[in-house]
Amino acid sequence: MEKRIGVVAVIVEDKESVEQVNKLLSTYGEIIVGRMGIPYKEKHVNVISIIVDGTTDDIGGLTGKLGRLRGVTVKSALTQK
Repeated sequence: MEKRIGVVAVIVEDKESVEQVNKLLSTYGEIIVGRMGIPYKEKHVNVISIIVDGTTDDIGGLTGKLGRLRGVTVKSALTQK
């Protein structure tokens, strides 16, 4: 399967999900090129931007699992080819 490059945006509103988010990111570490996390303390959320390089199945697996966590919102954008 062909690999794609993309960006995954993650917003964590429930602090109790932070540990699970980090575990998932570690599990999918082989497709993560880079990551930037910003705690927005005034709004009580954490915003994470992740650059990925992997198959659509791998990226979809990561985003699907993240999106099922309580208080976590995920959006992604991938290259066409």
